[in-house]
Amino acid sequence: MKTRRSLEEMSRLAERYRVRSGRKFRLEDADPGDTSGVRSRTHAEKLLEKSTALLNEMQEKLYAHDRWALLLIFQGMDAAGKDSAVKHVMSGVNPQGCDVHSFKAPSPQELDHDFLWRTHAACPERGRIGIFNRSYYEEVVVTRVRPKLLEAERLPEPLVGKRIWEKRYEDINAHEQYLARNGTVIRKFFLHLSKAEQRRRLLARLDDPSKHWKLSLDDVKDRKLWPDYQAAYQAAIRGTATKGAPWYVVPADHKWYARLVVASAIVEALDDLDLRLPEADKGRRKELAKVRETLLGEQA
Repeated sequence: MKTRRSLEEMSRLAERYRVRSGRKFRLEDADPGDTSGVRSRTHAEKLLEKSTALLNEMQEKLYAHDRWALLLIFQGMDAAGKDSAVKHVMSGVNPQGCDVHSFKAPSPQELDHDFLWRTHAACPERGRIGIFNRSYYEEVVVTRVRPKLLEAERLPEPLVGKRIWEKRYEDINAHEQYLARNGTVIRKFFLHLSKAEQRRRLLARLDDPSKHWKLSLDDVKDRKLWPDYQAAYQAAIRGTATKGAPWYVVPADHKWYARLVVASAIVEALDDLDLRLPEADKGRRKELAKVRETLLGEQA
């Protein structure tokens, strides 16, 4: 009974930030500092502890059931907390059943293929959880904000028109629908960070030598393009938020709250699958009986 109440509480929390249809979505309506879904940070940490325990249990069933796969996509500005969310939310998951892929700038080989090529090969197999830390959505956000990146893809000129981004949204929607029809459940998270909080986190990284590797001059340059990035993310969410592959616009100014929202959405997605450990059929029961007989027949 307690487990069911926890699941219902997590479902209500996740629902606050789900974008099922992006037509009327406006990023300016989403508050990156929101924490109103829980009573306090202490309450959030207790819920997160429960959710990670549930996630561990559900992941075991997902792996044993071997029918569904779960793809989690994380997007956001630098310092939004993508690495942190993955680390904390997935802390209780068996590493054998989970794969994390971080997609950096495309290689020359990748640029010679379509923009979905490199990510498709990394999609999770049945029974596993796949995590994309950045993804093909970079191709409708970063590439849109920085036109030179699109030039580097060397597309035929007739294919680069005013509707290229809308066409890419169509391609992404078709790709995600294809994955869903083949048993991959998709959940997408935009970690919505305020510009002021990003500045604070970047300065904190400068003060911590162990985090210097996370910084580059591009991080500061991108801040000058902040409105362009926000507009590109809004357009991408509007164009690709579907019932089968919803976006969650997660308030990210407070990492403890962002982690809870992400965890709640993942647990809800797995709970909807009604996963159960497979029951042994007659043939399997006979095999297990022979295993028992063999083991008992061994000399101690």
